Amino acid sequence: MDRRLLIIVLVLFTTFTGFGMIIPVLPDAILAAGAKEYHLGLMLSLYSLVSLIVSPLWGSLSDRIGRKPVIFWGMLGFAISFLLLALSGKSLFLMYASRFLGGLFSGAAIASSVAYVADITTEEERTKGMAFVGMAIGLGFVAGPALGGVLGSISLFFPFWVATVLSLVIALLVFWALTESLPKDRRGHRQVITWADRIRLLQGPMAYLFTLSFLVTFTLAAIEATLFYFEAEKVGLTRLELGWLFMIIGIVGALVQGGIVRRVKKGQESTVIMIGFLLSALGFVLIMLSSSFWTAALYLSVFGVGNALQRPAVTSLITQKTPAEQGVTSGTNSAMDSLGRIIGPVTGSFLYSVNMYFPYVAGALFSMLAVMIVLLFRRRERADVQHFRSS
Repeated sequence: MDRRLLIIVLVLFTTFTGFGMIIPVLPDAILAAGAKEYHLGLMLSLYSLVSLIVSPLWGSLSDRIGRKPVIFWGMLGFAISFLLLALSGKSLFLMYASRFLGGLFSGAAIASSVAYVADITTEEERTKGMAFVGMAIGLGFVAGPALGGVLGSISLFFPFWVATVLSLVIALLVFWALTESLPKDRRGHRQVITWADRIRLLQGPMAYLFTLSFLVTFTLAAIEATLFYFEAEKVGLTRLELGWLFMIIGIVGALVQGGIVRRVKKGQESTVIMIGFLLSALGFVLIMLSSSFWTAALYLSVFGVGNALQRPAVTSLITQKTPAEQGVTSGTNSAMDSLGRIIGPVTGSFLYSVNMYFPYVAGALFSMLAVMIVLLFRRRERADVQHFRSS
């Protein structure tokens, strides 16, 4: 693997590991502060909301000054956010401040890292590069909760200290070892990117692709928010067993992205996306039929394979088809990811409160909607090509 790509993989892995590490620990920290349980949802939503707002701005900045400085300051700020959390004790204010800074600076690291990969890969290599991006994100989602649970058993705030040190080490690695990917003749542009510009980016064929990007994260976030409650009631699984389930889905996803998706050639992306969403729809249906740990693991793996196929292929198409700079595009894409992480858990939890099967029925329906969107995108692409040839 190219050294530059390896560093970017470490940046993304660290960012998503840090996000996941707080999940098994922060609830107890909030209760220790004498606060109500709902603050957990508010803090997680604040993190994703801030990331949603600032990711396009960071992406635009990286188009002007380069990717490396934005990634560096993003990881340094991310380390500071965990330092605040480690020092928060029983201060609810510091916990909220930490989550605000976490969303602010993770948006810088993620958006600029994806743009960096787009810079250093050709269109033919783009899907392979994005497969490594997806693998890093998937492994981070798996390693985060596992590390948080293990380290949290030593001390409640110990995971936050570890995340601080890890993020700082990666920031220094970026500073000393990562070379800039954006040539000087493409930097320094003072173009002001308005929200009207971003809205225009969400129109035409790109609208289909950004909607698909949202649905990839939305369906995953909804299942993460409800799976423990569903499997505990349906099969009687414990938290430890659920942890194994998420580890299995992460390993399956990493294998698919590292072994299959990176071999996808240019022009095959939309087919891979359709297969991914069809498998996700099947996985949602099968999950409702879970009867034991092993059937739950098998059915969840079907969903995991589908989700693993979707993300890198969608991201690759977005970077290929965009009419804008890669930083702006990657920032907008990161914003769609954040939007999915905001709406997904809320929607999944609400549907579960109505009926335990509803989140999975809805997940299957949204996955089939995504297949229809892919078909519409392909038809729009063919129409544009015919129009171009006739003119």
